[in-house]
Amino acid sequence: MGGSIRITVNGMSEEVPESATLAFLIERFDEMDPALIVEPNGRFVYPKEYGTKTVAEGDRVEFIHPDFGG
Repeated sequence: MGGSIRITVNGMSEEVPESATLAFLIERFDEMDPALIVEPNGRFVYPKEYGTKTVAEGDRVEFIHPDFGG
C-alpha cells in the first residue's frame, strides 16, 4: 500500500500513486480547462466520476482540450 504505478499520460510515461484518481491527475498535470475531456484507455469519463475513477498500472490517460468556436 502507498506504492506507485507507471501509466502513460498524453503519450509520456509517468509514475503516480497507486490510488491516483482522474481528479488527482488533472490537478497534478495542471489540466484545469473547464471544457477538458479525459479519456482513460480511450474511453470517455463524465466529470462527475473524476474523483472516484482510479487508474491502474499500464493505463493510458489522454487529456483533450476541445477547440470550440469558429
